[in-house]
Amino acid sequence: MKVNILLSTYNGERFLAEQIKSIQEQTYSDWTLLIRDDGSKDQTREIIQNFVTQDERIRFINADEVVNLGVIKSFYTLLHYEEADYYFFSDQDDIWLPDKLQTSLDQAQHYSNQEPLMIYMDLKVVNQDLEVMTESMIRTQSHHANTELVQELTENTVTGGVSMINHALAELWTQTEDIIMHDWYLALLATAFGKLVYIDQAGELYRQHTDNVLGARTLSKRVQKWIRPHILFSIYWDLIKNSQKQAKYLLEMPLKAEDRELIEAFITIMDKSFLDRIRTLKKYGLRKNKAFHTFVFSSLIITKFAYKE
Repeated sequence: MKVNILLSTYNGERFLAEQIKSIQEQTYSDWTLLIRDDGSKDQTREIIQNFVTQDERIRFINADEVVNLGVIKSFYTLLHYEEADYYFFSDQDDIWLPDKLQTSLDQAQHYSNQEPLMIYMDLKVVNQDLEVMTESMIRTQSHHANTELVQELTENTVTGGVSMINHALAELWTQTEDIIMHDWYLALLATAFGKLVYIDQAGELYRQHTDNVLGARTLSKRVQKWIRPHILFSIYWDLIKNSQKQAKYLLEMPLKAEDRELIEAFITIMDKSFLDRIRTLKKYGLRKNKAFHTFVFSSLIITKFAYKE
C-alpha cells in the first residue's frame, strides 16, 4: 500500500518544522511526504531542504523551481505528481495527532478501492501556542459533518488537513478553474460519485494565527462581518454564486439522474420565479447546516435581497 502525504508551503517558516515533526511521529510510518513550495520568500525552502537530508521519506518536488501557483493549483500538482493508493493533504502550520494516518487508513479498508472515497476527521482548534480554543470544530462551526451531496453543494465541512482520498477519487479531479477550495471540490466529487465518510474524532490541532489563509470561523471574525452588513451580504452572495460555479463542473460527468436533477436545480435557482425558488428550496432540501444560516441562505434566495447578477 502506497501512501502519499501532500504538503504545499508558502512563507511557513514559523510553524513548518513542528508540522513535519508531527508527521514523522505518526504511528503509521510507511509514507512518502511530497512537499511543493509555492514561492516562499522566507526560510521555508531551507527548512524543507534540512528535513529532506534527514529523512528519505521526504521529497521536495520543486527544489529547483520557485513558482507561485496558488494553493489549489499547488495541491493539484502534488496530487498528480505521483500515483499512490491513498493521499493525505497537509497544511504547513498545524499539528497532526499521532494516530491520524492509521485511523483513516483503517477506516478505508471497509470500502472498495475501485470506488471514489474521501475520509475526513474532526479538528481541535488551538491558538498559536497550541492552547485549545475549541474541542470540536465540526460541532461548533457546522453543527454536524456532511456526508451527502445535497449538504456539500451549499456548505463544506471537510478541512483539507484532516482528509484522505483514494486514487479512484484523485482521478476525477481534472481541472482547477472556478473551484472554491480543493477540499470542498473533492468532497463534492466523493458525494456524487462515491462515498464521503466522517470519523468523529479529532485528527489534528488546527492552529489559528495571524497568517492563516483561511481558518476557523471565530467570534471575532463573525463580529467584523456583522458590523459591516453590506460586506456581509456581498460575502454571502459570492459564496452562493461560487458554489454554483463549482457544482456546475459535475454536470459534465456521468451523474446519476437524481443527482443531476439536484445539481441543476441548485445552479439555476436564481433564474426561477419567486414561487419556483420557494418550491425548489423545499423540494430538494437545499439548506445550510445550522438553522440560522439556513434562514439567511433561504431568505436571500427567496427575496433576492442585495442580489447582483
